[in-house]
Amino acid sequence: MSHLSIVIPVYNEGANFGKLWKELTHSLRADFVAYVVYDFDEDNTVPVVREIIGGGEVRLRAVKNQRGRGVVAAIMTGFDVVPDGPILVVMADLSDDLEQVDRMLALYSQGYHLVAGSRYMRGGRLIGGPFFKQLLSRLAGTSLFWLRGLPTHDATNAFKIYDRAMVRSFVVQSRGGFELNLELTVKAFLAGYRIAEVPSTWRDRTEGQSRFRLWKWLPLYLHWYFHAFRRKVPALSAVVRSNEGGISETEATSRTAHQGAESRFGT
Repeated sequence: MSHLSIVIPVYNEGANFGKLWKELTHSLRADFVAYVVYDFDEDNTVPVVREIIGGGEVRLRAVKNQRGRGVVAAIMTGFDVVPDGPILVVMADLSDDLEQVDRMLALYSQGYHLVAGSRYMRGGRLIGGPFFKQLLSRLAGTSLFWLRGLPTHDATNAFKIYDRAMVRSFVVQSRGGFELNLELTVKAFLAGYRIAEVPSTWRDRTEGQSRFRLWKWLPLYLHWYFHAFRRKVPALSAVVRSNEGGISETEATSRTAHQGAESRFGT
């Protein structure tokens, strides 16, 4: 199984990080290194991370955001410093379903470039959170699946594994916030990269304060939503890694990890 890099953007998640680290280390069988990316030295997550590192933990790194403040800059800083291979983005608020990571990584090892944790496919769940935010997210994900043939029901979820070479091939345009998740998924789809999904459960945070800004970021989400309906132009690198993973160049199958199901789409 591929060695996994985990990027964790944080903003004052000191109350959650110790629990997150225990959950990560108990849930994952795969080898991994986690990169915690913070904006400023006074972030209350930093001393918690450094205490864990000081206790002898070699799978954890603290990385200061080098691209300017904010979640996009933090995630992209993480993408800068990790080695080539699979990158998992995890939120520090304990919302992500870490029990699914090994299943996601297994699909990556089969030649998929992006593997989404999906709240809206069969077997996925969403627990808590603002109603209107979740309604818009569900509508965006399921409509892109049914109307555009995007091979995941949950394009907006941050909880995904990305191939680093794929991400580095994109010119990332997001500047606001979590619309980055949708931008990367849409660009992967339009460039012909292989996408799979695994059902996952999302739970709203119980500690700390969310940095999600629905009304500020909604126009940015809409931009990438409509961008998904542009013509597909497959990238050569998408074909190369798919073939290395044993997937036919002309295959139009998006495989899920739920009861062996497969969803087939034309191009």
